[in-house]
Amino acid sequence: MESTNYYHTTVLLKEAVDGLNIKEDGVYVDATFGGGGHSREILARLGKKGKLIAFDQDEDAWKNKPDDERLIQVTENFKYMRRFLRLHGHSEVDGILADLGVSSFQFDTAERGFSIRFDGPLDMRMDKRGELTAAEIIRKYTEPQLHQLFEQYGEVRNSKQLAKHIVTQRGAQKVTTIAALKALLGPVMRGNPNKYLAQVFQALRIEVNDELGVLKELLTQSAVSLKPGGRLSVISFHSLEDRLVKHYIKRGRWDEAGEYEEAITPPMRPVTAKPIEPTETEIKNNPRARSARLRIGEKTG
Repeated sequence: MESTNYYHTTVLLKEAVDGLNIKEDGVYVDATFGGGGHSREILARLGKKGKLIAFDQDEDAWKNKPDDERLIQVTENFKYMRRFLRLHGHSEVDGILADLGVSSFQFDTAERGFSIRFDGPLDMRMDKRGELTAAEIIRKYTEPQLHQLFEQYGEVRNSKQLAKHIVTQRGAQKVTTIAALKALLGPVMRGNPNKYLAQVFQALRIEVNDELGVLKELLTQSAVSLKPGGRLSVISFHSLEDRLVKHYIKRGRWDEAGEYEEAITPPMRPVTAKPIEPTETEIKNNPRARSARLRIGEKTG
């Protein structure tokens, strides 16, 4: 069942849902409804008594909602997953799926401000109700804050020089559009311009949406919300996310530096030793799938 609606082409569709090991009468979570491709595939494998609780903070995503009484819609960020699971009477579930990628619709809609290909407002909010935008970051963040942001979240090679340049130049021009930001960055760009801009945009998007913070919330809440033997299936699109998922599933902590103490008994075990990657055929049909990595964990105990 391939999702090819206007919103998004689903990545690793069969592999991610296979990883959940669906039970017909089970209760499942799609933490990132998006174009609904994964949700439709889960619903296709559920029986009449099965339930799917789907989260997406982006109102545009719900234009794709299937007419199915087994689907419970939650228009919120998945960082509130545990709260809403309890609210709907399902404190434990059989499986949780999360596709962490920005949807094709979001990338292709100029006014959302996600893509370097269009001009539009410098926004990047996945939830339009949020207050922080990419323009606000460029306007308000200090030089050390910008340096850390571009170095950690974008892996921009000259992040220190970039931060200094922005702080020095931003007073002379109003940077509220993608075109204005690209013009501002021109003098300090290094290497391939598209790659450089992509790294800067990734860093801004992660900060605007607190993507790594909410991923940590998802991981810790998943460990509590899954039944023993329940599965977590996560698709990530860059190394920062994949590293968090990998180490939490394997060790019960975020990274080898040990921001948190390693769990004495990790709450999950990895189902596959290595991440599952898209096939060459899928990448040919959907080039945006190239960087996708799927990791599957199983709740122990």
